[in-house]
Amino acid sequence: MPQKLLKTAHYIELGNYQHWPVLIPQRIRLYTYEQIPLFLKENPYITDGYRAHLPSKLCLKSIFILSNETVNIWSHLLGFLLFFSLGVNDLSTVLPASGANREDYVIYVGLFCFQVCMLCSVGYHLFSCHRSEKTCRRWLALDYAGISVGILGCYVPGIFYAFYCNAFWRQVYLLTVLSLILAVFCAQVHPRYLSNDWRWIRMAIFCCVAGISVIPACHWVWLNGGFTSDVVQLFLPRVIVMYLIAGSALLFYVTKIPERYFPGQLNYLGASHQVWHILVVVMFYWWHQTAVHIMHFRHSQPCSTRSGSSQVN
Repeated sequence: MPQKLLKTAHYIELGNYQHWPVLIPQRIRLYTYEQIPLFLKENPYITDGYRAHLPSKLCLKSIFILSNETVNIWSHLLGFLLFFSLGVNDLSTVLPASGANREDYVIYVGLFCFQVCMLCSVGYHLFSCHRSEKTCRRWLALDYAGISVGILGCYVPGIFYAFYCNAFWRQVYLLTVLSLILAVFCAQVHPRYLSNDWRWIRMAIFCCVAGISVIPACHWVWLNGGFTSDVVQLFLPRVIVMYLIAGSALLFYVTKIPERYFPGQLNYLGASHQVWHILVVVMFYWWHQTAVHIMHFRHSQPCSTRSGSSQVN
């Protein structure tokens, strides 16, 4: 390696692997868990590879270095590009070719929410190393807001097509979900909402907002005549898969597995938060494909009485 480049090389340890030279911009260094500010100490099993004490400009430059946030940043940055490209394809090809009416563009609403969620997450993980704790907290608040928007993006097309033939219940559930998301936004005004003391409260709030989706799902099954209904048998497995992906993602996030059992060995690759990020992208993609699938079904199986029927099929 040229002598000039060696001056800016920083050697990091990837678990039990050999030391890799990583060229990083000057004035950026990586810290151990013991060296970082208290407000960044969330996962003691990630022992090294932390960025900290950086101004905004160097936070941006750090996107190109290998740190314990690299996978978190790029997984959702690529996720944003995925959902952006899907949105362009839907608007230009999929929806027009399907003979979509104006209401069917609710599919793009879901995709737009996913894009917002991805960008908010990228922003937080990129600027969480800022030297100002206040700035870091603001990006954290934006990340939580993005999660709420992402949940909304799952609800809107799901409720719209589940109650496609029942305008009353569709409006009831959509208004309920919007009210819940608005309540979560309002909760962020509380001065302790972003503190570590409220970590479990925040998690409980998001779990409740997402878990309430079981109610309209069960209602949808009942309105369609139970589990023996053709439409339920066709789409319920896709709903269950979505719940399984979401549950798996939450399990990794809460338990901090696998790094809990291999402290210091998964600092840069394979940590639970990285798995959480990837599963969230997979879940959003799966739900978008489900929305497109059920849209095609609705076009082939229109409602007999669109607004007044209590049956979805």
